[in-house]
Amino acid sequence: MKKDHEIIFEDDYLVVVNKSAGLLTIPDRYQHDKRNLSSLMIKAYEEIFVVHRIDRETSGLIIFAKDAQTHKSLSEAFEENKIDKTYLALVQGTPKPLENRIETFLVKSETERSKIIVFKKGKWSITDYKVLESYDKKYSLVEVKILTGRTHQIRVHMQHIGNPLLVDSKYSNKDEFKLSEIKKRKFRLQKNEEERPLITRHTLHAAKIGFTHPSTGERMDFEVPLPKDMKAVVNQMRKVIGVV
Repeated sequence: MKKDHEIIFEDDYLVVVNKSAGLLTIPDRYQHDKRNLSSLMIKAYEEIFVVHRIDRETSGLIIFAKDAQTHKSLSEAFEENKIDKTYLALVQGTPKPLENRIETFLVKSETERSKIIVFKKGKWSITDYKVLESYDKKYSLVEVKILTGRTHQIRVHMQHIGNPLLVDSKYSNKDEFKLSEIKKRKFRLQKNEEERPLITRHTLHAAKIGFTHPSTGERMDFEVPLPKDMKAVVNQMRKVIGVV
């Protein structure tokens, strides 16, 4: 089986893991036997605590605590917005302005299962974004920082400003991205050959996380690069369209 997670840091108090897209953070509500990171960590460490989550299709960094006190301290830090979380997102179009803050109320939809919507009776949510690269204003690589940790926050906020994730079946009605979409007439397939998508999961990566160590007081900063699937899309965007 292909390795779907990697421990990038560990001490007596906590573990920082780089999770691949497709791996659940915690057990599925309906199918408890589905492979998930929390269960894998429990097998390895016996006692371990989930500090926060990222979506199954999102790749990147997650923190686990080895004891109850560390878990409490880190959980409080998350609630008080003392954990710095930075994501990289491939989105449709190019946001205007190129750098801005998104502030809205978010709430669970009453009509669509597991969907979050912008609505005034929800929870206040804040997202900062900055366009890193624009590919002829049709697509963009964006750095996103969340100051609140709401469910699907980045996905909903980017949709809200008119720049949903490049791939996101729930918030952009697009569940894959193919090279032919940017190569157009220049794209050629061999006879009887079927095109394989470059990416089939939502294009979001938890790239950086920073916090104060709850026991040592040391500043901890971690960063992991784009995984192969998102990197492949970025490379093709640069090659075929170019950076504007």
